Amino acid sequence: MDSIKDIDIVLIDDHKLFREGVKRILEFEPGFRVVAEGDDGSMARELVAQHKPDVVLMDINMPEMNGVEATGELIAHYPDTNVIILSIHDDEHYVMRALRTGAQGYLLKEMDSDALVEAIRVVSEGGSYLHPKVTHNIVSEYRKLAHINDREEGGIPDFEKPLHVLTKRECQVLQLLAEGKSNRAVAESLEISEKTVKNHVSNILQKMNVKDRTQAVVTAIKKGWVEMK
Repeated sequence: MDSIKDIDIVLIDDHKLFREGVKRILEFEPGFRVVAEGDDGSMARELVAQHKPDVVLMDINMPEMNGVEATGELIAHYPDTNVIILSIHDDEHYVMRALRTGAQGYLLKEMDSDALVEAIRVVSEGGSYLHPKVTHNIVSEYRKLAHINDREEGGIPDFEKPLHVLTKRECQVLQLLAEGKSNRAVAESLEISEKTVKNHVSNILQKMNVKDRTQAVVTAIKKGWVEMK
C-alpha cells in the first residue's frame, strides 16, 4: 500500500519567536515537516533549491528582501513553488500584490492553528487559500465594483439561494463563508461541529466544481448566490 507523502515546508520569517511558534504547531501535525528556516526573503531561493519544499511560508515584512519580492524571484526561477504569505495587513492592495506576484495563499498572523494547517494542505494540493477576513475584504470590494457596473447597465441582479445546486444547509454555510467566517465561526453560528462544517465545505466545492473556498465565494458572488452585508 502506498504511503501518503509528507508535506515539506520552508518557513521564512525574521521574528524568531513567531517562527518557533509556527514550527511547534506544524511539528504536532502528522505528515508535516519543517525542513528549513530562514530569517529573510533573500534566503528563499537558496532554501527552495536545496530542499524542494511543497510549501513555503513567507513573512511579508522582512528587512533585506520582503516576502512579495522574494516570492516574485522564487516564481521566476521555480514556477511550481507554492507560497503562502504571512502578514499583519488585511488591506486588499497588499493581498492582490502578493497574488499577482505568484503567491497561492495569504494568511493573517492572527490566524488560528486550524487555519494554518488547512491552508498548507490546500496549497500543497495546488489550490489557493485566503484568510477568511481577507476573503471578505476582497469580495466586498468586488461586490462594490459589480454594483457600479450593474447600475451602469441598468439593473442589479437579485440575491437568490442556489437550492437547485446546494442543500439549504450548504447555502447557509456558503453565505457565512462569504461573510469571512472561519470553519469554527461557521460551526458556532449554525450550532454544528467543525467536522460537519468541513464536510459541507467539501460538498460545496464538489458541487460548484471549484478547487477551494475562495473560488467558491467569488463564483457565488458573481452568480448572486450570496448577500454581501
